[in-house]
Amino acid sequence: MEFNRQRELVAEVKRYAADSLPLGTMGDEELEDAIREAVERRVGGDYCAIEQKVSVVRQVYSQIRGFGLLDGIMTDDSVTEIMINGHENIFVERHGTLERLDMRFESRRRLEDVIHRVVGLAGREVNQASPIVDTRLPDGSRVNVVLPPIALGGPTMTIRKFSKSPMTVQRLIELGSISNELAERLRGLVRAKYNILISGGTGSGKTTFLNALSNYIPAHERIITIEDSAELRLNGLDNLVSLETRNANASGAGRVTIRELIRTSLRMRPERIVVGEVRGDEALDMLQAMNTGHDGSLSTGHANSARDMLSRLETMVLQGAPGLPLEAIRQQIASALDMLIHLSRMRDGTRKVTEITEVAGYENGAVALNPLYVFEEDGDSTALKVSGGLVRTDNPMVNTHKFKTAGAKAVF
Repeated sequence: MEFNRQRELVAEVKRYAADSLPLGTMGDEELEDAIREAVERRVGGDYCAIEQKVSVVRQVYSQIRGFGLLDGIMTDDSVTEIMINGHENIFVERHGTLERLDMRFESRRRLEDVIHRVVGLAGREVNQASPIVDTRLPDGSRVNVVLPPIALGGPTMTIRKFSKSPMTVQRLIELGSISNELAERLRGLVRAKYNILISGGTGSGKTTFLNALSNYIPAHERIITIEDSAELRLNGLDNLVSLETRNANASGAGRVTIRELIRTSLRMRPERIVVGEVRGDEALDMLQAMNTGHDGSLSTGHANSARDMLSRLETMVLQGAPGLPLEAIRQQIASALDMLIHLSRMRDGTRKVTEITEVAGYENGAVALNPLYVFEEDGDSTALKVSGGLVRTDNPMVNTHKFKTAGAKAVF
């Protein structure tokens, strides 16, 4: 069966289902059986491969009960991110490379229907009064939606797909992001309760790395995770509380921010606090939590380098406390943070750890940084392929007191 005929068949069966079937009272299996029978009747004696029939049934069903063509893209394990720019333009990321798909939604109305269904799954809403929403799918995939008139080219939806298997440090080693030796040293830092901030640009793998690192946390500890959209999957922790922000409703009420969740978490007797990402005035609350007995806390932030992450933190703190002297902010940062791990997305699409830097205190009006590892390319690198690894600097680690407190040997 030719592609155009297959598309016509999908439209015919969908019209039949909408006009003739009691969709409101039919169960999922009953509806799927009815669609399959309708496809068989319309194909008749014409040749149609079994795979094509299955595809037609799946497309019709997904357009009625699912997410339409989005269902097929979501089941493609090679796709890591989906970008929908209006109903006619769909892009995906595969293996670190963007490509445009040769498919489109039937209409803008159909895309809007899918968006409302996606957003509704998490109990959220998006409309002209509230045209921007961050949410997630049941499988944990992160979703961002922007509607007109904010999005000039039509409804826009971006989906960061959730990996079916939790990211582990072992998997990072297999991917070449870190070495076995470094993995063991990072394990030592987490076990000794060093406060760690993971920085990097968009798509550099910060949340993935945070998830892997979090699995080094001892199973007996009480952990509070705080996220905009719940993505972290921490295995083997019995005493785990996961908190998620909430957008305001149509009347502007009910909003719960990361800042409020951090403050609430302090009354829940946490041993560690894991904040998915700091991007605003909640940075001050996170630093204060790290400074008030919650060692071993972890978080991520957007930045172009470890040094740049400090500047970003200063700016974020000032958003919540504009009258706070810069000197006090820097002293707070130097006292709270122990280690900065910076990730980069390389020119070939791979994601690598490029800096591991110790926060070595406050000196001469600035936060002192002590680089321990830096990424260096080797002779096998080309314009299209990055080859290299982290190289240990000659700088000794300055603050080893937490290793001593934990009764462990310093690993750096």
